[in-house]
Amino acid sequence: MRPQTIQIFLPDGSPTSIREAELTNRLVKAILFPRNKMQEVAKRDMVHFTGVYFLFGNTEDGSKPLVYIGEGEDCFTRIQSHNRKKDFWTHCVIITTKTDEYTKTDGKYLEHYCLAKAKEIGRYATDNDTGSKKPSISESREYDLLDNFDTAKILLATLGYPIFEEKRKKEVNKDIFICKGKTSIAEGQLVDDGFLVFKGGQFVLNETKSVTPWIMQLRNNLKNQSVLKEINGMLVLQEDYIFNSPSAAAASIKGRSSNGWTSWKDKNGKTLDELKRK
Repeated sequence: MRPQTIQIFLPDGSPTSIREAELTNRLVKAILFPRNKMQEVAKRDMVHFTGVYFLFGNTEDGSKPLVYIGEGEDCFTRIQSHNRKKDFWTHCVIITTKTDEYTKTDGKYLEHYCLAKAKEIGRYATDNDTGSKKPSISESREYDLLDNFDTAKILLATLGYPIFEEKRKKEVNKDIFICKGKTSIAEGQLVDDGFLVFKGGQFVLNETKSVTPWIMQLRNNLKNQSVLKEINGMLVLQEDYIFNSPSAAAASIKGRSSNGWTSWKDKNGKTLDELKRK
Protein backbone atom coordinates (compact mmCIF):
# COMPACT_ATOMS: atom_id res chain seq x y z
CA MET A 1 0.00 0.00 0.00
CA ARG A 2 1.20 3.51 -0.81
CA PRO A 3 -0.39 6.98 -0.69
CA GLN A 4 -2.69 7.66 -3.64
CA THR A 5 -4.34 10.75 -5.09
CA ILE A 6 -7.74 10.13 -6.64
CA GLN A 7 -9.73 12.68 -8.58
CA ILE A 8 -13.54 12.50 -8.38
CA PHE A 9 -15.74 14.49 -10.75
CA LEU A 10 -19.44 15.15 -10.08
CA PRO A 11 -21.09 15.83 -13.48
CA ASP A 12 -24.34 17.13 -11.96
CA GLY A 13 -22.79 18.53 -8.79
CA SER A 14 -24.37 16.00 -6.42
CA PRO A 15 -22.10 13.77 -4.28
CA THR A 16 -24.82 11.08 -4.14
CA SER A 17 -25.45 11.01 -7.90
CA ILE A 18 -23.12 10.25 -10.83
CA ARG A 19 -19.44 10.13 -9.91
CA GLU A 20 -16.39 9.63 -12.12
CA ALA A 21 -13.16 8.56 -10.43
CA GLU A 22 -9.60 8.22 -11.67
CA LEU A 23 -5.99 8.14 -10.61
CA THR A 24 -4.80 11.00 -12.78
CA ASN A 25 -1.64 9.19 -13.89
CA ARG A 26 -3.38 5.92 -14.78
CA LEU A 27 -5.34 4.76 -17.83
CA VAL A 28 -8.26 3.16 -15.97
CA LYS A 29 -11.33 5.17 -15.03
CA ALA A 30 -14.55 4.36 -13.14
CA ILE A 31 -18.03 5.81 -13.28
CA LEU A 32 -20.64 5.18 -10.57
CA PHE A 33 -24.33 5.95 -10.96
CA PRO A 34 -27.55 5.17 -9.08
CA ARG A 35 -30.15 3.15 -10.96
CA ASN A 36 -32.53 6.11 -11.13
CA LYS A 37 -29.95 8.07 -13.15
CA MET A 38 -29.97 5.77 -16.20
CA GLN A 39 -31.22 8.47 -18.57
CA GLU A 40 -28.76 11.08 -17.34
CA VAL A 41 -25.71 8.79 -17.35
CA ALA A 42 -26.48 7.65 -20.91
CA LYS A 43 -25.16 11.05 -22.07
CA ARG A 44 -21.69 10.31 -20.66
CA ASP A 45 -19.45 8.92 -23.42
CA MET A 46 -17.53 6.52 -21.19
CA VAL A 47 -20.58 4.41 -20.26
CA HIS A 48 -20.66 3.30 -23.90
CA PHE A 49 -17.00 2.21 -23.88
CA THR A 50 -15.81 -1.41 -23.72
CA GLY A 51 -15.15 -2.59 -20.18
CA VAL A 52 -16.39 -4.46 -17.15
CA TYR A 53 -19.34 -3.39 -14.99
CA PHE A 54 -20.65 -4.15 -11.50
CA LEU A 55 -24.29 -4.06 -10.40
CA PHE A 56 -24.50 -3.62 -6.62
CA GLY A 57 -27.42 -4.32 -4.28
CA ASN A 58 -28.32 -6.57 -1.36
CA THR A 59 -29.46 -10.13 -0.85
CA GLU A 60 -33.10 -10.52 0.18
CA ASP A 61 -32.20 -11.18 3.81
CA GLY A 62 -29.74 -8.29 3.82
CA SER A 63 -26.94 -10.29 5.44
CA LYS A 64 -24.51 -9.78 2.58
CA PRO A 65 -24.18 -7.26 -0.23
CA LEU A 66 -24.81 -8.67 -3.70
CA VAL A 67 -23.03 -8.01 -6.99
CA TYR A 68 -23.42 -9.00 -10.62
CA ILE A 69 -20.26 -8.71 -12.73
CA GLY A 70 -20.46 -8.41 -16.51
CA GLU A 71 -18.66 -7.08 -19.56
CA GLY A 72 -19.66 -5.41 -22.78
CA GLU A 73 -18.36 -3.67 -25.87
CA ASP A 74 -20.96 -1.01 -25.07
CA CYS A 75 -21.42 -1.47 -21.33
CA PHE A 76 -24.51 0.73 -21.19
CA THR A 77 -26.41 -1.44 -23.67
CA ARG A 78 -25.84 -4.47 -21.46
CA ILE A 79 -26.86 -2.54 -18.35
CA GLN A 80 -30.09 -1.42 -20.03
CA SER A 81 -30.98 -5.11 -20.41
CA HIS A 82 -30.28 -5.72 -16.73
CA ASN A 83 -32.41 -2.70 -15.85
CA ARG A 84 -35.39 -4.54 -17.35
CA LYS A 85 -34.58 -8.00 -15.96
CA LYS A 86 -32.75 -7.68 -12.62
CA ASP A 87 -34.48 -6.22 -9.56
CA PHE A 88 -31.84 -6.36 -6.83
CA TRP A 89 -29.38 -3.66 -7.90
CA THR A 90 -29.40 -0.01 -6.87
CA HIS A 91 -26.02 1.22 -8.15
CA CYS A 92 -23.69 0.44 -11.03
CA VAL A 93 -19.97 0.98 -11.51
CA ILE A 94 -18.36 0.73 -14.93
CA ILE A 95 -14.60 0.24 -15.22
CA THR A 96 -13.09 1.22 -18.54
CA THR A 97 -10.25 3.29 -19.97
CA LYS A 98 -10.15 7.02 -20.55
CA THR A 99 -9.74 6.59 -24.30
CA ASP A 100 -11.79 3.41 -24.92
CA GLU A 101 -8.77 1.16 -25.50
CA TYR A 102 -10.17 -2.15 -24.29
CA THR A 103 -11.04 -4.90 -26.77
CA LYS A 104 -13.83 -7.43 -26.34
CA THR A 105 -11.22 -9.95 -25.19
CA ASP A 106 -9.89 -7.51 -22.59
CA GLY A 107 -13.41 -7.08 -21.22
CA LYS A 108 -13.97 -10.83 -21.04
CA TYR A 109 -10.66 -11.35 -19.24
CA LEU A 110 -11.45 -8.66 -16.67
CA GLU A 111 -14.93 -10.14 -16.13
CA HIS A 112 -13.42 -13.60 -15.58
CA TYR A 113 -10.73 -12.35 -13.21
CA CYS A 114 -13.02 -10.02 -11.24
CA LEU A 115 -15.64 -12.73 -10.75
CA ALA A 116 -13.05 -15.24 -9.56
CA LYS A 117 -11.52 -12.69 -7.17
CA ALA A 118 -14.91 -11.63 -5.78
CA LYS A 119 -15.78 -15.25 -4.99
CA GLU A 120 -12.35 -15.89 -3.48
CA ILE A 121 -12.51 -12.89 -1.13
CA GLY A 122 -16.17 -13.40 -0.28
CA ARG A 123 -17.18 -9.92 0.84
CA TYR A 124 -20.08 -9.97 -1.65
CA ALA A 125 -22.45 -12.69 -2.79
CA THR A 126 -22.44 -12.96 -6.59
CA ASP A 127 -25.58 -12.96 -8.73
CA ASN A 128 -23.85 -14.54 -11.73
CA ASP A 129 -25.51 -17.87 -12.52
CA THR A 130 -22.36 -19.35 -13.98
CA GLY A 131 -18.66 -18.62 -14.00
CA SER A 132 -16.89 -16.70 -16.72
CA LYS A 133 -14.56 -18.55 -19.08
CA LYS A 134 -11.04 -17.18 -19.31
CA PRO A 135 -10.38 -16.05 -22.89
CA SER A 136 -7.20 -16.79 -24.80
CA ILE A 137 -4.88 -13.85 -24.20
CA SER A 138 -1.15 -13.18 -24.50
CA GLU A 139 0.95 -13.31 -21.37
CA SER A 140 2.06 -9.69 -21.75
CA ARG A 141 -1.52 -8.45 -22.15
CA GLU A 142 -2.63 -10.46 -19.14
CA TYR A 143 -0.09 -8.67 -16.94
CA ASP A 144 -1.20 -5.31 -18.33
CA LEU A 145 -4.79 -6.11 -17.40
CA LEU A 146 -3.79 -7.34 -13.93
CA ASP A 147 -2.13 -3.95 -13.41
CA ASN A 148 -5.38 -2.33 -14.56
CA PHE A 149 -7.26 -4.51 -12.06
CA ASP A 150 -5.18 -3.12 -9.20
CA THR A 151 -6.28 0.39 -10.17
CA ALA A 152 -9.92 -0.72 -10.52
CA LYS A 153 -9.74 -2.28 -7.04
CA ILE A 154 -8.70 1.05 -5.52
CA LEU A 155 -11.33 3.02 -7.43
CA LEU A 156 -14.14 0.64 -6.46
CA ALA A 157 -13.21 0.80 -2.77
CA THR A 158 -12.95 4.59 -2.91
CA LEU A 159 -16.45 4.76 -4.38
CA GLY A 160 -17.77 2.69 -1.48
CA TYR A 161 -17.52 -0.86 -2.85
CA PRO A 162 -14.47 -2.67 -1.36
CA ILE A 163 -15.34 -5.87 -3.21
CA PHE A 164 -11.69 -6.86 -3.75
CA GLU A 165 -10.25 -5.76 -0.40
CA GLU A 166 -8.89 -8.63 1.66
CA LYS A 167 -10.84 -9.12 4.89
CA ARG A 168 -7.78 -9.70 7.04
CA LYS A 169 -5.35 -6.83 7.27
CA LYS A 170 -1.76 -7.83 6.67
CA GLU A 171 -0.02 -5.56 9.19
CA VAL A 172 2.46 -7.64 11.15
CA ASN A 173 1.44 -6.21 14.53
CA LYS A 174 -2.30 -6.04 13.96
CA ASP A 175 -4.12 -6.56 17.26
CA ILE A 176 -5.95 -9.88 17.62
CA PHE A 177 -8.84 -10.05 20.09
CA ILE A 178 -10.66 -12.98 21.68
CA CYS A 179 -14.31 -13.25 22.68
CA LYS A 180 -15.28 -16.01 25.13
CA GLY A 181 -18.64 -17.19 26.43
CA LYS A 182 -19.41 -20.20 28.62
CA THR A 183 -18.99 -22.54 25.65
CA SER A 184 -18.18 -20.17 22.79
CA ILE A 185 -14.84 -18.74 21.64
CA ALA A 186 -13.68 -16.80 18.61
CA GLU A 187 -10.83 -14.58 17.47
CA GLY A 188 -11.01 -11.44 15.39
CA GLN A 189 -9.77 -7.95 14.73
CA LEU A 190 -11.12 -4.44 14.35
CA VAL A 191 -11.08 -3.48 10.65
CA ASP A 192 -12.02 -0.40 8.64
CA ASP A 193 -15.59 -1.49 7.95
CA GLY A 194 -16.55 -3.28 11.16
CA PHE A 195 -15.27 -6.22 13.20
CA LEU A 196 -13.82 -9.27 11.48
CA VAL A 197 -14.34 -12.67 13.12
CA PHE A 198 -11.97 -15.34 11.90
CA LYS A 199 -12.99 -18.58 10.26
CA GLY A 200 -13.31 -21.41 12.80
CA GLY A 201 -14.92 -19.30 15.52
CA GLN A 202 -17.28 -21.32 17.72
CA PHE A 203 -20.71 -19.77 18.33
CA VAL A 204 -23.29 -21.08 20.83
CA LEU A 205 -25.86 -23.34 19.25
CA ASN A 206 -28.94 -21.73 20.82
CA GLU A 207 -29.79 -18.15 21.70
CA THR A 208 -31.04 -17.09 25.14
CA LYS A 209 -34.69 -16.11 25.53
CA SER A 210 -33.70 -12.49 26.01
CA VAL A 211 -31.73 -12.23 22.76
CA THR A 212 -32.70 -9.25 20.60
CA PRO A 213 -34.64 -10.11 17.42
CA TRP A 214 -32.02 -8.65 15.08
CA ILE A 215 -29.26 -10.86 16.50
CA MET A 216 -31.50 -13.91 16.10
CA GLN A 217 -32.23 -12.87 12.51
CA LEU A 218 -28.56 -12.32 11.77
CA ARG A 219 -27.61 -15.74 13.14
CA ASN A 220 -30.41 -17.37 11.14
CA ASN A 221 -29.24 -15.64 7.98
CA LEU A 222 -25.69 -16.86 8.53
CA LYS A 223 -26.96 -20.41 9.08
CA ASN A 224 -29.12 -20.25 5.96
CA GLN A 225 -26.09 -19.17 3.91
CA SER A 226 -23.95 -21.93 5.47
CA VAL A 227 -21.60 -19.31 6.88
CA LEU A 228 -22.40 -20.91 10.24
CA LYS A 229 -22.63 -24.72 10.36
CA GLU A 230 -23.53 -26.97 13.28
CA ILE A 231 -20.59 -29.17 14.23
CA ASN A 232 -20.40 -31.15 17.49
CA GLY A 233 -23.01 -29.10 19.27
CA MET A 234 -21.61 -25.70 18.24
CA LEU A 235 -22.09 -23.33 15.33
CA VAL A 236 -18.73 -23.02 13.57
CA LEU A 237 -17.88 -20.08 11.32
CA GLN A 238 -16.96 -21.38 7.85
CA GLU A 239 -15.28 -18.23 6.55
CA ASP A 240 -13.90 -14.93 7.79
CA TYR A 241 -16.94 -12.70 8.34
CA ILE A 242 -17.18 -8.95 8.92
CA PHE A 243 -19.88 -7.82 11.36
CA ASN A 244 -21.05 -4.22 11.45
CA SER A 245 -19.72 -3.68 14.97
CA PRO A 246 -17.84 -5.43 17.80
CA SER A 247 -21.13 -5.80 19.68
CA ALA A 248 -22.90 -7.46 16.74
CA ALA A 249 -20.01 -9.92 16.53
CA ALA A 250 -19.96 -10.65 20.28
CA ALA A 251 -23.75 -11.00 20.54
CA SER A 252 -23.79 -13.41 17.59
CA ILE A 253 -21.07 -15.53 19.19
CA LYS A 254 -22.72 -15.65 22.63
CA GLY A 255 -26.32 -15.79 21.43
CA ARG A 256 -27.34 -12.92 23.70
CA SER A 257 -27.00 -9.16 24.02
CA SER A 258 -23.38 -8.28 24.60
CA ASN A 259 -21.15 -5.21 24.72
CA GLY A 260 -18.47 -5.97 22.17
CA TRP A 261 -16.14 -3.22 23.42
CA THR A 262 -15.73 -5.07 26.72
CA SER A 263 -16.27 -8.64 25.45
CA TRP A 264 -13.34 -8.60 23.04
CA LYS A 265 -9.96 -8.81 24.83
CA ASP A 266 -6.38 -9.13 23.69
CA LYS A 267 -3.96 -11.81 24.93
CA ASN A 268 -3.14 -9.69 27.97
CA GLY A 269 -6.78 -9.32 28.99
CA LYS A 270 -7.12 -5.70 27.90
CA THR A 271 -10.49 -4.90 26.36
CA LEU A 272 -11.13 -3.39 22.98
CA ASP A 273 -12.51 -0.37 24.84
CA GLU A 274 -9.29 0.11 26.82
CA LEU A 275 -7.07 -0.15 23.76
CA LYS A 276 -9.10 1.64 21.13
CA ARG A 277 -11.33 4.17 22.90
CA LYS A 278 -9.42 5.40 25.95
